[in-house]
Amino acid sequence: RRRGSLREGRDGPGLRRSTESEVYDDGTNTFFWRAHTLTVLFILTCALGYVTLLEETPQDTAYNTKRGIVASILVFLCFGVTQAKDGPFSRPHPAYWRFWLCVSVVYELFLIFILFQTVQDGRQFMKYIDPHLGVPLPERDYGGNCLIYDPGNETDPFHNIWDKLDGFVPAHFFGWYLKTLMIRDWWMCMIISVMFEFLEYSLEHQLPNFSECWWDHWIMDVILCNGLGIYCGMKTLSWLSLKTYKWQGLWNIPTYKGKMKRIVFQFTPYSWVKFEWKPASSLRRWLAVCGIIFVFLLAELNTFYLKFVLWMPPEHYLVLLRLVFFVNVGGVAMREIYDFMDDPKFYKKLGQQAWLVAAITATEFLIVVKYDPYTLTLSLPFYITQCWILGIILVLTWTAWRFFIRDITLRYKEIRRQQQEHKYEKDKCLSNGDGLSSILDEQNGNKLRERKL
Repeated sequence: RRRGSLREGRDGPGLRRSTESEVYDDGTNTFFWRAHTLTVLFILTCALGYVTLLEETPQDTAYNTKRGIVASILVFLCFGVTQAKDGPFSRPHPAYWRFWLCVSVVYELFLIFILFQTVQDGRQFMKYIDPHLGVPLPERDYGGNCLIYDPGNETDPFHNIWDKLDGFVPAHFFGWYLKTLMIRDWWMCMIISVMFEFLEYSLEHQLPNFSECWWDHWIMDVILCNGLGIYCGMKTLSWLSLKTYKWQGLWNIPTYKGKMKRIVFQFTPYSWVKFEWKPASSLRRWLAVCGIIFVFLLAELNTFYLKFVLWMPPEHYLVLLRLVFFVNVGGVAMREIYDFMDDPKFYKKLGQQAWLVAAITATEFLIVVKYDPYTLTLSLPFYITQCWILGIILVLTWTAWRFFIRDITLRYKEIRRQQQEHKYEKDKCLSNGDGLSSILDEQNGNKLRERKL
């Protein structure tokens, strides 16, 4: 049976967008795909009954508070995994993406709670998560000596390079590989990558962590880590767009090799849509793409500012968990945003995951504003301000030319062209003597109408 036709019923039966892959599915619906709402409810009730009837409650208020909060979150996750609305992704299982949707709700509620605390209480609250937190930490400065080859160090003249090769190098590569799979556009990825380096230059007076050597910015980050990650991501996108998506039930496959291959492919997309953002096609799409880039850059900056204001070391597991969280929810959010832009008549409202990601990014920024307004209000250096003003003016000028002045000019040229063609045809008829009587009749008719008026 042929499935996966998302546009069917919108643009006519059987029609589908040209960027969407063909999907063939035999329609097998096994135990793996069922919701199991009653099973989950039974297991959850048994677990709560065991805690209530058979387990003795410890006489530790702090421990019981933590355990009660964790249990409440787990019950909410059980509800969401079985009852929440499905998103656009179905592999490896729709429940997996429903789980991350519920995690988004929990994380947003946690951020709201932190936002409503005093600065001191909010930082000390982090001790309930990890006793080692709640202590101010010095920021590491990646700048300093920027010599690639240091002749003063005879033991290891390339020590500056080795000092920069820490765990964040593979994190940069894999991060941009996954971001490319989310955005699915080479130009947007490169713009975000380069723009973030400019942001680091602009904000290094606020966070010492942004201070890096020039070759660390452009060679190690943009070209090697980010560029290589984007290149590998684009190669993966090419393979996914050309891949044949033919799904068959596991028990319908006769060979063990085929069964194992089917299990592995369960962790690949069910179908594939090639994103065509076309930012210059309309003002609406241009503003939407600019908004996406802005939210991406803000989420990147939040990573550094949050750990700065909440006193979390860069290598802390909470920082890593936040990145893992955004990797899982970011792909769904980008697909929902693209569908919302691609077919606004069908997708009349923004997707649930995209809405939550936008709310989370905004809430994180508000926490930074509340917890350390002094750092954020440190004035930019004069030459940095000039550069940003120049960049904003260029973008606004191009926008006005592309979507207003250019369209008016093209319409004016089209009208002039039509008038010239009409005049040429009229002169040609007069010179050949053809249609002379009809032209005279038309002129006489116009005179009679003028007299009546």
